[in-house]
Amino acid sequence: QLQASGGGLVQAGGSLRLSCAASGRTFSTYAMGWFRQAPGKERKFVAAVSRSGGSTFYANSVKGRFTISRDNDKNTVFLQMSSLNAEDTAVYYCGATLPETDYAQSWEYAYWGQGTLVTVSS
Repeated sequence: QLQASGGGLVQAGGSLRLSCAASGRTFSTYAMGWFRQAPGKERKFVAAVSRSGGSTFYANSVKGRFTISRDNDKNTVFLQMSSLNAEDTAVYYCGATLPETDYAQSWEYAYWGQGTLVTVSS
């Protein structure tokens, strides 16, 4: 089970940190990803991190502004977001996928959190 948190209302140019806590003892066997879904649009890849945390992957739209990380001791994955703009407004979802998959494809993810809303005011 995945529980996302940390969303909220932030002004353009501001920062937020999202967290996704996982239950169970198999967290470190999964790569983790963040996706987002704006109203009326499809869910899109944001970032992913490998099982160990040693490799990270980003959508071009967030590269240089967002940082994904994980703490396997705490079964938690984070998404640090900075320089936010209105286009970042969406519900953000964390997901878990097995390694050796295409991290950017939502259908590769076996488990999803419930989503946390990020609203950026301009």
